[in-house]
Amino acid sequence: MFYLAAAVSDFYVPVSEMPEHKIQSSGGPLQITMKMVPKMLSPLVKDWAPKAFIISFKLETNPSIIIDRARNALEMYRHQVVVANILESQRSFVVIVTKDSETKLLLSEEEIGKGMEIEEKIVNDLQSRHTAFIQGKN
Repeated sequence: MFYLAAAVSDFYVPVSEMPEHKIQSSGGPLQITMKMVPKMLSPLVKDWAPKAFIISFKLETNPSIIIDRARNALEMYRHQVVVANILESQRSFVVIVTKDSETKLLLSEEEIGKGMEIEEKIVNDLQSRHTAFIQGKN
């Protein structure tokens, strides 16, 4: 099983292009050109671990596009699961998306009060899916 953490950003500034010292405001407006973070999911699924159970994450700020984006990722990369979440509610609500299903995981107010974190529900759900996968019941 590969449980891939969500990227902090899809873009970055290469170290070779970072200034050594503080950028001075006296130089006028600042323009930054960023590079795309290399996509690692495709070679992982196709080349490095084609028989593995692979989970990726999709974080969005717009709830109306999250499920479509998760389904697009499943179709594009051909892996098993996307954990989809919205930035505003990422600590208490996710949707586990597979090619055949959408499973909502939500922390209740009581669970939040007890200090439970959504990751516990995610891991429990994914553990059972992984077990079914390795037993050929997927």
